Amino acid sequence: MTKFLFKQLDNSGLIVFRIIFGLLCALEAFGAIATGWIRRTLIEPDFTFSFIGFEWLQPLPGEWMYVYYFVMGIFGLIIMLGYKYRFSMLVFALMWTATYLMQKSSYNNHYYLLVLLSFLMLLLPANRYASLDAKLNPSLKSISMPSWCKWVFIFQLFILYTYASAAKFYPDWLDASVMEILMRSKSNYLLIGDLLQNKIVHYILSYGGIVFDGLIIPLLLFKPTRKYAFFVSIFFHLFNSIVFQIGIFPYMSLAFSLFFFEPKTIRDIFLRKKTLYEGNEIIVPKHKTALITFFSIYFIIQIGLPLRHHFFKNDVLWTEEGHRLSWRMMLRSKGGRTTYNVVNAETNEAIPIKLSDYLTKKQQRSASTKPDVIWQFSQHLKQDFAKKGIPVKVFVKSYVSVNGKPSKQLIDPKVDLANEEWHHFRHHDWILSSKND
Repeated sequence: MTKFLFKQLDNSGLIVFRIIFGLLCALEAFGAIATGWIRRTLIEPDFTFSFIGFEWLQPLPGEWMYVYYFVMGIFGLIIMLGYKYRFSMLVFALMWTATYLMQKSSYNNHYYLLVLLSFLMLLLPANRYASLDAKLNPSLKSISMPSWCKWVFIFQLFILYTYASAAKFYPDWLDASVMEILMRSKSNYLLIGDLLQNKIVHYILSYGGIVFDGLIIPLLLFKPTRKYAFFVSIFFHLFNSIVFQIGIFPYMSLAFSLFFFEPKTIRDIFLRKKTLYEGNEIIVPKHKTALITFFSIYFIIQIGLPLRHHFFKNDVLWTEEGHRLSWRMMLRSKGGRTTYNVVNAETNEAIPIKLSDYLTKKQQRSASTKPDVIWQFSQHLKQDFAKKGIPVKVFVKSYVSVNGKPSKQLIDPKVDLANEEWHHFRHHDWILSSKND
C-alpha cells in the first residue's frame, strides 16, 4: 500500500488541472454575477433556506453579495496562476462552501462536488510547476507528485458516477417518463427542441445515462478503451451543457480526464517545455499515517452518505430524507400545491398567509414540495410572528405529485410544524407515506 500511494509520478496532469480548475472557478463566480443568478438567489429573497443547522449563514445585505462573488472570482484566477496557492485555495474553499450552505433553493450536486474538490485541492501540491509560487521560490519547483494525488480524484469520481448510475434503476427512470418530463421544457431549443420530444430519444438518454455513469471510469482506466471513452465523454458533457445549462461542471468533468491519460500525452499537449518525470522513487512523508487516516475516514463518509436513505422509512424520492449529498442527479420532477395555516396559539384565530409575501417563486416551489424546506418555513413563520408578540401554530396541507403521478398528501395536516424538532438521522412521522390515499 505504501509503495502504491507514495510512488512518484509525473505531475503534468495535476498542474494542468489546477490551471483549468482555477479558471473555471473564476468563470463560475463571474458568471453568477453576469447571469443574474446572485440577484435571483441571494439578493431578492428576504431570507434564504440554508442547510439546517446553518441558519446563521445568510447572504450579505444589500448588493454586497456581488462583491463577495467578485472576490471569489479573483481568488479563482489567483489559483489558476498558482500564487499563494494554499491560502488562495483555502479562502475560495471557505467562501464557496459558505454560499453552498446558506441557500438550497438552487441545490445542485455539482455545487457539492465543487465544495469537496476545493478542500481536496487544498491538500495537493498543485503549485509545484507553472505557478508564480514556483517562480518566486524555485526550491518549491517539482516535476513529480505522489501517486495518491491522482487516485484521490479517480476514487472520488468512481463513487460519484457509481451512485449516480445505481440511483437511476427505478421504474420512472427505466420507462423514460422522467426524461420525458425533463425534456418538455426544452421544446423551444433551436434545432434540437423537436428531437428532444421523441420517445426513442428519451429511452436513449435514460439508458445512456445509466451506462455512461456506470462504465465511464473503468473505461477511462482501461487503456484500449480510453480514447473512445473520452470522445463519448465530450459528447455527453457538451450535451448536458447545452440542454441542461449547468454552468462550468461539464467542463470540469472533462478536465478530470487529465488524470487518466499518460503524463507524456498531457505534457506534450499542454506543457511542452516541462521535463517529463520518468523515475520510480518512493518518497514516504513523515505524516504518512495522518494522511492515510484522513483519506480513509473521508472516503468511508463518501461511501456511507449516499446509503443513508435506506435507513429511513418510505421512498427517498417522496420524503427527500437522505437525498442531498448522495449524487442523486436529475432523478425526479415534483410539483405541489401547499397551504400554510397559521393559528394564534392563544386565541385559535386563523391568520391568513400568502406565500408570495415571504418567498420568491423559486422558493415557493421548494416550500411546496420538500419536507425540510416546509419545516424550515414553518419555523420562519413562528419566529416572524414571535417578533410581533404573537405565539402561533403552523399546520400544513401539501399535495405533491412525483414524476407526473396523481397528487398525494405529503404532510400530516394535524401536526403543528412550528413546534416540531428536526432530526438529521431519523424519519419524521409528520411526513406521510407515499402510499397514503
